Amino acid sequence: MLASVLRSKVAVQVSINIMRTFVEMRRFIANNALLFEKVSDIELKQMEYQKTTDEKFDRVFAYIEDHAESEQKIFFDGQIYDAFSFIASIIQKAHKEIILIDGYVDVDTLNLLSKKHSGVDVKIYTYAGARLSNPDITNFNSQYPNLTVMRTQVFHDRFIILDNTAVYHIGASIKDAGKKCFGISLWQDPGMVADLLKRLKTVRGRRDNDV
Repeated sequence: MLASVLRSKVAVQVSINIMRTFVEMRRFIANNALLFEKVSDIELKQMEYQKTTDEKFDRVFAYIEDHAESEQKIFFDGQIYDAFSFIASIIQKAHKEIILIDGYVDVDTLNLLSKKHSGVDVKIYTYAGARLSNPDITNFNSQYPNLTVMRTQVFHDRFIILDNTAVYHIGASIKDAGKKCFGISLWQDPGMVADLLKRLKTVRGRRDNDV
């Protein structure tokens, strides 16, 4: 700015140098346009590669999160909170339906099942003498529909079935989880899962009033 205002020889020379600099810059840009274009292409490819890599990592992390639990897990007596938290995390994996096979369900069991996502139906197969009343079922359904309860003596072991695909074998009634040492196992054999689901279709028993 001073060079354009001042009239000295130095100012004039500075103005000339500035113009020469701009000319050289234009010449450099013109002569290296192809290089700049290639650099730009490389940057775009790098950005696309980074985006693809990030998406792959997101899928990997999502898989790890969905499969965070091991195939087998054991809880020792006194680990009540850990056991209940783990079972609640299993319940929250269901998207459509939870089937619980447990001979000794009660209100504590329903408290755990209330952790399910909205819109997920629940079916319980339990013993005739289980401490779960029709008012308990009605109260649960008023907030967390839909629950149905079938009274049957067919099953000895306990199972949680998610969306008719994943089966967890549980060594204790979930209302007593953590009070004594017990284990949880995720079945890996699709044939066993299919056999259990097939057996459920043939179970006969008394259905509690859930309306």
